[in-house]
Amino acid sequence: MPSQQRPPVIYLVGTSGNPNYGDELITATWLKYLARVAPNSEVWVDCPNPGSSAVLLANLHPRVRFTDTFWRLCWEAPSDGPWEVASFVQHAINNPGMAPRWVAGIELAARADVVHVIGGGYVNGIWPRHIGLLAASVAAVRRSGGRAVMTGQGLWPVAEEAQPLLRNLVAQFATADVRDEPSAGLVGNGVVMTGDDMFFGIEQSLYRTDDLREVMICVQSDMLDVSVPALAGFLLDTLRAWGVRPEQVGIAEGIPRVDREVFALVEHDLPGARFYPFSEIMDAGLPAAAGQRWLSTRFHMHLVAAAVGAHGVAVSINSGYYTNKHRSLIERGSGWALSEGLQIPTVPTGGGFSTAALQETQEQKAKLAASIYGG
Repeated sequence: MPSQQRPPVIYLVGTSGNPNYGDELITATWLKYLARVAPNSEVWVDCPNPGSSAVLLANLHPRVRFTDTFWRLCWEAPSDGPWEVASFVQHAINNPGMAPRWVAGIELAARADVVHVIGGGYVNGIWPRHIGLLAASVAAVRRSGGRAVMTGQGLWPVAEEAQPLLRNLVAQFATADVRDEPSAGLVGNGVVMTGDDMFFGIEQSLYRTDDLREVMICVQSDMLDVSVPALAGFLLDTLRAWGVRPEQVGIAEGIPRVDREVFALVEHDLPGARFYPFSEIMDAGLPAAAGQRWLSTRFHMHLVAAAVGAHGVAVSINSGYYTNKHRSLIERGSGWALSEGLQIPTVPTGGGFSTAALQETQEQKAKLAASIYGG
């Protein structure tokens, strides 16, 4: 079929399906948008867990399907080094016989009109193989004649020796949008900074309005600079310092199991606390409301709760990664305090994005989306 007669092929690259609250919402945001502006396009989501991603998200666009080609190529590279991964992935896309198990997927990506690396903080030095996702994107559009774009990217931190590679790859994207100052400074000229992609997806359907607690907690057990018991002790000490009764407390789970481990150590000390599992949050909405008090290590819980007007404290549990993430929201006006080093924070009595700050960021995201898809 001549290319001008076939539906456009839109190829989203993200990290949905783990599952992870923020990653699922970002992918959902773009699928909902494409359902409005490009309902007849052939849409593919390339993610590390396409099966569970499809179960969660396949109803959001009439022609969406799921694959893991770019991720497989990154994992197949013979080294963890970013330069070696980027080289292998580009060679494989140009010569698919180098990765014969994924030839069909490579050929699919190589006919994409748009390859869109959607937002998140998964392409950086913490996961050095993931830089291959950028290499795969630019290699695929060289073959297809399409455009590579990225939005809402958190590219920091990056090892010094990989920084020139990252800059060179980003320079080949038709649109390069990041979410924070360190990422913008790393990439340099030509980049725009509209913030995290989830700002584009804030809508009332994300929130539940029943069965809410006055104080909400989201405390993770992964990527910690401290121990899980130390975090459990910090949680109990903070609730005691705030004068919170156990029956006032709700626990939100952003990643199944991972965000229950700290609570598992303290739940007997919090009789009557309400646990909101990931599956319930995805189905019924986040139990967040204006005026609530939040304590969260998770970035997207911070963003979504602050967007509805919740007061809060962001707890940094990884200074090289999470501190920057939370600060990017505070600098955009979340009004939350930042707690570092497990110092007991004071009770939050204000905070939440103002209507004007939230609207400004959403308008920037909408303009960015229209520049890519014409919506």
